[in-house]
Amino acid sequence: IMVTHKEFETAGKVPGLQVWRIENLDLKPIPKNLHGSFFTGDAYILLYTSNAPVPSYNIHMWLGDECSLDEGGAAAIFSTQLDDFMGGKPVQYRETQKFESTTFLGYFKKGITYKRGGVSSGFQHVVINDINEKRLLHVKGRRAIRATEVEMIWSSFNQGDCFIIDLGKDIYQWCGSECNRFERLKASQLAISIRDNERNGRAKLQMVEEGCEPDAVLEVLGPKTKIAPATPDDEKVETLNKKKGALYMISDASGSMREEVVAQTSPFKQAMLSHEECYILDNGMDRNIFVWKGSKANTAERKAALAAGQKFIKDRGYSDKTQIQVIPAGAETTLFKQFFSDWRDKNETTGPTKAYTMGRIAKVDQVPFDASTLHQSSTMAAQHSMVDDGSGKVQIWRVEGGAKVPVDPSNYGHFFGGDCYLILYTYNLGGRDMHIIYTWWGQKCTQDELAASAFLTVKLDDSMGGSPVQVRVTQGQEPPHLMSLFKGKPMIIHSGGTSRKGGQTQASSTRLFHIRTSSSGNTRAVEVLATAASLNTNDVFVLKTTSALFMWRGTGATDEEMKAAKHVEMFLGGNATPVAEGKEPADFWSALGGKAEYQTSKTLQSCIKTRLFGCSNKTGNLSVEEVPGDFTQSDLATDDVMLLDSGDQLFLWIGNDANEEERNGTPKLAKEYIETDPSGRRGIPITTIKQGAEPLTFIGWFQGWDPKMWDTDPLERIRPKVAIKE
Repeated sequence: IMVTHKEFETAGKVPGLQVWRIENLDLKPIPKNLHGSFFTGDAYILLYTSNAPVPSYNIHMWLGDECSLDEGGAAAIFSTQLDDFMGGKPVQYRETQKFESTTFLGYFKKGITYKRGGVSSGFQHVVINDINEKRLLHVKGRRAIRATEVEMIWSSFNQGDCFIIDLGKDIYQWCGSECNRFERLKASQLAISIRDNERNGRAKLQMVEEGCEPDAVLEVLGPKTKIAPATPDDEKVETLNKKKGALYMISDASGSMREEVVAQTSPFKQAMLSHEECYILDNGMDRNIFVWKGSKANTAERKAALAAGQKFIKDRGYSDKTQIQVIPAGAETTLFKQFFSDWRDKNETTGPTKAYTMGRIAKVDQVPFDASTLHQSSTMAAQHSMVDDGSGKVQIWRVEGGAKVPVDPSNYGHFFGGDCYLILYTYNLGGRDMHIIYTWWGQKCTQDELAASAFLTVKLDDSMGGSPVQVRVTQGQEPPHLMSLFKGKPMIIHSGGTSRKGGQTQASSTRLFHIRTSSSGNTRAVEVLATAASLNTNDVFVLKTTSALFMWRGTGATDEEMKAAKHVEMFLGGNATPVAEGKEPADFWSALGGKAEYQTSKTLQSCIKTRLFGCSNKTGNLSVEEVPGDFTQSDLATDDVMLLDSGDQLFLWIGNDANEEERNGTPKLAKEYIETDPSGRRGIPITTIKQGAEPLTFIGWFQGWDPKMWDTDPLERIRPKVAIKE
């Protein structure tokens, strides 16, 4: 009998993240603005839904260090029930505090926060602007950012890290004298997130240096004592692949669950996995256990998968921090597939007539938003991150010369990446008008525009009696509700802006728009450099010249991206000539300055995850740490060496500020990385490149690559987004 829960009714129906906390052995939803904050005494269930390129689901069970056995047990039961409700197709993860998977951390690009306490603390999810808040957060990490609440005393500080002193209406980012620029940058992103999400933009954020603390900080912490020196990361987990792996079949054919050795060491062969059985892939030395569920395994074995993994960890005496992934056939993760030397994904033929297929995806109806339903259920609105269906009144202004200038409604949905905008949304709730002010910051807006947009937002808020909700949005990170205001059309981002010499940037005679749909279903069309190097086999591009209009479809592009390209075509005027990759006419290449190399990797087309690692000795030892989630150009730390693994090639990217030990030691690490790969990869090319001289084969893995990004220090780019107090 399938067990259902009222919270399952909305599960997986829209792309994105849903979070529940275990309260009194039941599920309670967490509002989106509080996603990424976890109480150390609690257990949580997370569901991530992706629609691209095919529907897929991840279920994460997160356990705090101080959560009770009852809460942990309830979380395991709800994880299994949710998996069963969704047809057994989600991948299940068991996560523990400080040892979360990169998949989990990828949902929270600005970092996660560990708060003291738990359900018994009486925390109310609706409290998002508590001016009486007083806490001290210790920020650790360069790629995976974790902020842990510590005691509000000077002895909690050290010179090598950043700390966030949260006093409710005032937030201070304290930087130790020995912390580096990249750590400051990541801590700033987390501090901005706390201000904008937890405080709804109503707190003042200041950056302070060690030795320059303001009176307000000294009043809370007392007279300053000697600050401890920098300390290395505790319990740092090595993320290089481990060669050792073992494969076991688990079965209840004898009446009780038992294990049978299939192979003692990796690499394995895919044929070792029978769809009639379940298996455990033991990579315990790297704190990873995988449970693979065959599509034809009996129900008892499939439902017992998570429990079997937990028992396996206990029986072998592995750390209780060991991660567990429960994987249904057809939804294998990159980490799992790396242990097989001959793995083939769906539609990749393995013999004359046989091909592996994904199998059935859980049937989840995609229902349209119903404004009246959302109004009746604040829980549903919080889960969808939608106050309504976006059908309310919209007003948009662009910041020009320190003032807000109305945007013609016919141009709503069009933005300039060099500008800032104010978007006022008005909707009705229970007969009363409600308001949201979105302040949108383009990636290339100026410091003056940032300051002006913040001032104009406050002024607009004051003029409306302080009732609007304020949401600050950075280009490329627009929330679902903001995207819904454009009535199904893609957000179109033009290059240039207004606050430039000579006023409005003039459009180029040749323009190229890069169209991509994200995993959350949002589609953006971004104007990029009109060269062949900007093309990407996975996406759609629209090219306009003085005499022609082309719509280029890469091999891996989706129908959704083609649909969005039609809107770009309409805006640019004329009927675009369809161009299939590999069948381009001569005038297409001529308009792009000639045919040139671009991203055409078959690895990208087959949707195998490309992985980015940072190689650093900032903690005293040369170490490798994976960048979680979908990486961008800004994840390339200029004071590190980065390792990009695209499957059939390895890139070493050397930042300009990387030290000699990192430069000299990383090639050896790259060699070891390949030699210890569980899949037995050998002899793939390793390419070493320098910051500012990236080849096209490297650039193609990053969306919206900006060749001028390195002209400005990353920390200087983010400084205008906080009120700095030196």
